[in-house]
Amino acid sequence: MIDALVISNIVSWVIIIVMGISLYALARQIGVLHERIKPVGALSLGQAVNSGDPAPTFNVNSLNGGPITLGGNSNRTTLLFFLSSTCPVCKTLLPILKSIQLQERDTLQIIFASDGDITEHQRFIAEHQLEHFPYILSADVGIAYRISKLPYGVLISVDGEIITHGLVNNREHLESLFEVQKLGVATVQEYNAAQSGVN
Repeated sequence: MIDALVISNIVSWVIIIVMGISLYALARQIGVLHERIKPVGALSLGQAVNSGDPAPTFNVNSLNGGPITLGGNSNRTTLLFFLSSTCPVCKTLLPILKSIQLQERDTLQIIFASDGDITEHQRFIAEHQLEHFPYILSADVGIAYRISKLPYGVLISVDGEIITHGLVNNREHLESLFEVQKLGVATVQEYNAAQSGVN
């Protein structure tokens, strides 16, 4: 009986040691894999606008009051964020956008763009406390940028040129729009392709 307990105890310790070694090896492999995976960034869809093109110019009224001019010269960079009041991903990004606007208010202006029923969007604005953001409803703006999937972001320079644009499904995608501006490329994909060509 005692021999059986000793043997089972030894076998248990051997299994625990093997599992510990396996866990350590797996953690190392995950770390290596994480280093090899390059950031994807916001995926640019369509060819309606390209980086460096002048942004389409529109004069529209904001639901939160006052006329809004899209395109042309501005005193701040503009993030034109296309969303829908029924899009769950759009809703998860709203707190991040509010935080970005608060931190970058001197150099960045965020404008929400959508289309549809005014009353529905007014409820959406009140529910998510977006009263301090320009919020436009215009099918023409969406058509000009050929927006087919949401949420979608377009970053426009102070000179009225498209810096970058892409499908924004998470914080990383959103931040990639600003990162490519620093890198001086059109998209993160373009940057990764250039880096792959160098290596």
